[in-house]
Amino acid sequence: MRYLADILTFSRIILATVLLTMSFWDAPLHAAFIVYMVGEITDALDGTCATRWPFPKNKTPWYRKYASKYDMFADGFIALSMVLFFSLRVNLIAGLCFLIPYVVIGLIIEFVVYGKFMGHPDDCTKNCLMRRNFKLAKKIILVRRNVYLAILFAMAVWTLYASEWPLVVKNIIMGIGLLGSLFFWIFLSQRRHNISRDAVDIEKKLSK
Repeated sequence: MRYLADILTFSRIILATVLLTMSFWDAPLHAAFIVYMVGEITDALDGTCATRWPFPKNKTPWYRKYASKYDMFADGFIALSMVLFFSLRVNLIAGLCFLIPYVVIGLIIEFVVYGKFMGHPDDCTKNCLMRRNFKLAKKIILVRRNVYLAILFAMAVWTLYASEWPLVVKNIIMGIGLLGSLFFWIFLSQRRHNISRDAVDIEKKLSK
């Protein structure tokens, strides 16, 4: 079970590659929707699995040193793959409207909050916003997360209702999706609590 988190993360990279490929051939919309949603489910679960089944310190694989890097890469890859698919196969204008705020906020976080590309609270530059004003940096990160979730939800729903499935099937899937989202929101409440608690420790460490 210790490898489950890594399997989920790397499977998201594979799913993102499949989704990216589907952007350039006549793949049905419902197939892309399924690939995308499975990828987002792996995103919701891999962090919890890593916390639930950690490696012993003396048995941690070498690649776990870069866990935060490939997790962020997997998240961004599947999101951008879906934006590309949505833009090319569903609605170009809406796709661009989804892409622009995501990229702008992402660049602000990378080069202002962390001061480097693919940065992290534990891996940021000396003069970045994360070190100079942790509370403001945390607010910007939360804004990016909310914008990210809103964009993902909008693309998923739009793609679902543009698909070839009958309307009754779309409505059933939508209902299941809303219930699933509620479940994950409750299920991941402990994770959100841990993130908030860890943020206090990060702030103390960065202020030293």
